[in-house]
Amino acid sequence: MGMSVNSFRNLTQARQQRQPCATIGAAPILALALLALGFLMPVQAFAEKLEQRIARLEPFYDLRRPAEPTARTPVVIMLHGCGGPRPFIEDMGDAAAEAGATAILVDSFAPRRISRIAAFATVCTGAQLQGRERAGDLYATMAWARRQPWADPNRISVIGWSHGAWTIMDALALRTGEEMRRATGIEDLEGEPLSGLEATMIVYPYTGVGTYAGRREWRLAPRSTAIIAERDYIVGSSRAALERQRARGTPMDIHLFENATHAFEDRDAEDPRVRYNPAATAREHQMLREMIAGL
Repeated sequence: MGMSVNSFRNLTQARQQRQPCATIGAAPILALALLALGFLMPVQAFAEKLEQRIARLEPFYDLRRPAEPTARTPVVIMLHGCGGPRPFIEDMGDAAAEAGATAILVDSFAPRRISRIAAFATVCTGAQLQGRERAGDLYATMAWARRQPWADPNRISVIGWSHGAWTIMDALALRTGEEMRRATGIEDLEGEPLSGLEATMIVYPYTGVGTYAGRREWRLAPRSTAIIAERDYIVGSSRAALERQRARGTPMDIHLFENATHAFEDRDAEDPRVRYNPAATAREHQMLREMIAGL
């Protein structure tokens, strides 16, 4: 039986409202393609070794270190949203360094030659680089961080915004073995790639179609903090999925930021649904400092 035009339009609009970082006026042909694909697990165009993934990412790592470290420092890995690296993440990296940690700002787009415009059209709509695939970037960065002489391998944390938060949750939910290797495209993953992960911060996460959020137990149980923006009209409400995840045994504190939008830290956002909120940004910085203090 065929779907009516109105029913299809309503379904498409609902999906656009809860896409990873859906942009205004996303191309109908993309929506149709994604609907047909059903957000199936992405199949890698090629497979690579863990060391090859590290080699691709490492030239684009942005490190923010304490001014005068006297010993190995805790580590905070930072994963940007679907629009790519933004200045406010650099501010968070500096705040982490001031709190005594080393921040690793990961650029997942530069190694793949994904421009900001291309990211809006494809990553933000879920057409490429979904969270479970990008989880390989987190696994690779964890492996790289553990071998650094300045890093404490037992005090690693990760913070992700929107698509980055999706990445964290899927990285914790993937099953060890063939599923993990297939999803990430890293063919030699063995054991627990997130060994040493002590804490996570999940900021206005995308938890809709295509994610494992609230649908699976996590392999590990790092102390987790989730931030929900009350006026998030980009990914929609994620509270129900986060509550389901917590009910599965995840130690997670969920915080609602009232009057905050998606990307509330971004002074230069182009999206009219985003508003810079200095009070919410200051609160997020304080939560970062508290996370580092607890490592």
